[in-house]
Amino acid sequence: MRFAFLSAFPPYRGGIAQFSTALVHELRKEHQVQAFTFTRQYPDFLFPGTTQFDEGQTDEIAAVRVLDSINPLTWARTAKRMAAAKPEVAVLRYWMPFFAPAMGAVAANLRKRDVKVVTIVDNALPHEQHFYDQPLTRWFLRKNDGYVAMTDAVRQDILSLHPQAKVKLMPHPLYDHFGAPMDMVEARRKLGLPADARVLLFFGLIRDYKGLDLLIDAFNGLDPRYHLLIAGEPYGDFSRYSDWIERSPLSANIHVHARFISDAEVPEFFGAADAVVLPYKSATQSGVTAIALHFGVPVVATDVGGLREMVRTGQTGVLVPGVDAYAVQNGIEALFSIDPMELRRGIAALREELTWARFAQGLVEFAESLQGTGA
Repeated sequence: MRFAFLSAFPPYRGGIAQFSTALVHELRKEHQVQAFTFTRQYPDFLFPGTTQFDEGQTDEIAAVRVLDSINPLTWARTAKRMAAAKPEVAVLRYWMPFFAPAMGAVAANLRKRDVKVVTIVDNALPHEQHFYDQPLTRWFLRKNDGYVAMTDAVRQDILSLHPQAKVKLMPHPLYDHFGAPMDMVEARRKLGLPADARVLLFFGLIRDYKGLDLLIDAFNGLDPRYHLLIAGEPYGDFSRYSDWIERSPLSANIHVHARFISDAEVPEFFGAADAVVLPYKSATQSGVTAIALHFGVPVVATDVGGLREMVRTGQTGVLVPGVDAYAVQNGIEALFSIDPMELRRGIAALREELTWARFAQGLVEFAESLQGTGA
């Protein structure tokens, strides 16, 4: 099958680019895939981080940079460039309503050219919603032939906005491009952590809905054997977290790396961890879970959105029933009472289930099942 794939790709950084790169590599084993990406993803004034780019990444898949998210003159041009690859199917990535006008215009144009359009939807609606999110996403969804959701929560959001939508549910594969974890003793030495500590890792972009405040409060109730490793770039003001950390009775056990963590550093942070904690207040799915389980690190997560689909109590970690600090504290303590061999077996079984080959095959079969309808 011939694919044209429009998404964030390197040199853009982040989970969307990592996921899309891994999927293109897998699809190219048996299919023809041309990748397309942005000339401008976000205007700088709308991007809350330090930079949109990871210059350390190599552009392994040679994505064509063509789409400017805020320049309508590029939207038809993007569809024309994609159609020139003569794809049978166009695959798009959608993760926030900001991209609805550009992505919707591209999708509609491609369907007029008899190209089937399938969008992998990370979030149908954002975690922090605005009045325009639903109408923008509803408009975008009607420009597609089919959708892939990675959690049932996202599938339900799609159907709430477009009840006639054809949606394929396929779980997020586990990342495998980071390589093996660093030896725990070496990783902890490099990060200044005690060799015999119980190390909890909070990893990824630091945003309000991810519940770092809950985790700091939960950590305050733990005993001194525990150390908290915070690693990720703040999207917003980090000073309020700094204030909570300074007031913590275990402040000496909290280690902060409030910056973007490059791919090369990821094995070090996960190699040092006994557990990854996701105290999210809301969620769809989490790429951090996919990284943790790839490295064999169990996860403690709140039972929100689609996190329950990968975090299985007693098998891959502990699912916390309440979104509050006390529940998170109990979940952390419960994890360390589980037989580590049971967790290793459970994570190994999930690795067999959530492969890129299985995801790619599911995408191909779903695309084949769709009847292109035109715009």
